[in-house]
Amino acid sequence: MGNPHFLAIPFPILGHMNPLMQFSHVLAKHGCKITFLTSDENYNKMKTTSIIGEQGKVKESNINLVSLPDGVSPQDDRKDVAKVILSTRTTMSSMLPKLIEEINALDSDNKISCIIVTKNMGWALEVAHQLGIKGALFWPASATSLVSFNSMETFVEEGIIDSQSGLPRKQEIQLSTNLPMMEAAAMPWYNLNSAFFFLHMMKEMQNMNLGEWWLCNTSMDLEAEAISLSPKFLPIGPLMENEHNNMGSLWQEDETCIEWLDQYPPKSVIYVSFGSLISIGPNQFKELALGLDLLERPFLWVVRKDKGNETKYAYPSEFKGSQGKIVGWSPQKKILTHPSIVCFITHCGWNSTIESVCNGVPLLCLPFFSDQLMNKTYICDVWKVGLGFEKDENGLITKGEIKKKVDELLEDEGIKERSSKLMEMVAENKAKGGKNLNKFINWAKE
Repeated sequence: MGNPHFLAIPFPILGHMNPLMQFSHVLAKHGCKITFLTSDENYNKMKTTSIIGEQGKVKESNINLVSLPDGVSPQDDRKDVAKVILSTRTTMSSMLPKLIEEINALDSDNKISCIIVTKNMGWALEVAHQLGIKGALFWPASATSLVSFNSMETFVEEGIIDSQSGLPRKQEIQLSTNLPMMEAAAMPWYNLNSAFFFLHMMKEMQNMNLGEWWLCNTSMDLEAEAISLSPKFLPIGPLMENEHNNMGSLWQEDETCIEWLDQYPPKSVIYVSFGSLISIGPNQFKELALGLDLLERPFLWVVRKDKGNETKYAYPSEFKGSQGKIVGWSPQKKILTHPSIVCFITHCGWNSTIESVCNGVPLLCLPFFSDQLMNKTYICDVWKVGLGFEKDENGLITKGEIKKKVDELLEDEGIKERSSKLMEMVAENKAKGGKNLNKFINWAKE
């Protein structure tokens, strides 16, 4: 049999599209044919970022882009993840079999041999199962977070969490004897504060278990204990060696920040970004702005712009920002590899966490929801390559706390040393991820 043909189907948000697009590039470099399915909305956005070349192909690659409507109306808020989950499942699932038939008709000698999905798209594994096509899950978060979701049914049976809401009946939860004890609030379904997400993930895990493999952008160096808990785990990360840094991006990246960084000495600039979904709130935005001023250090701050090209929150009148550069969206991989970056104030999304670890950049953690609190536990307590912030009585991280923790981090030689060692360890063992990649491709050929 020839090289396999993969149909990649990410949940249509940036944190899922980017890593699956990176993995698609890796598969394409190994001679595999890739069809990448996204929503009509995202396809049109990608057109504006110079990603798409002729005939619907991703530029400089052998990846074909196709799209389907996701059912989300123009009036709906696309940041309402629950709405997008329900809409994609209802709309796209009914159209996927016909799309697969049409794709296979274009090349009957190389039909789709495997469907790869991310979280929230487990219904596509049901479709694959019904059509006799192999399926695999690409998990865009930590292996530990997947273990937590896979443990929900057991936790319900043992009375550790409520069967309808997922709310814990204990203050702390340990996923396995070899994994760290964590606050119940760090469980990714708990901090979403929604019975919908809990019940959705209970059903989603049934679908995701239809996948033969759980592909994770991680490595044994980072999460050996979690990976050992299921034979389905196949660590294929970290996915860093890809020059197409913005292939899954929906916004135009501001490349001027690289030239701006070039003027600063090594390890002098603080990078601040909270990903594609987080809105930190007007009061926290104000404290962050004034905290960056207090530091009297150069900083690069990503502040996304909403419709109308305006920032969501107004900068405080006393904010100077004289030592900083503010951009709407950034080429993050390039930034984190830049020698001038000294630390990263982050929401602790898994993609940002992995990119920082691979470049030895210490982290200051400001997690909000989902797996971000769990990632903070690994960053601060397991790997010990970062620090968290303390909130005041109003739930805010004050400008003074921001200055205090940044100063503390930059004076901590132990964190710097551990960050460098973890970077070296991950780099030395990337070959293991390569072996797992070949194992996956050969399985898809069978």
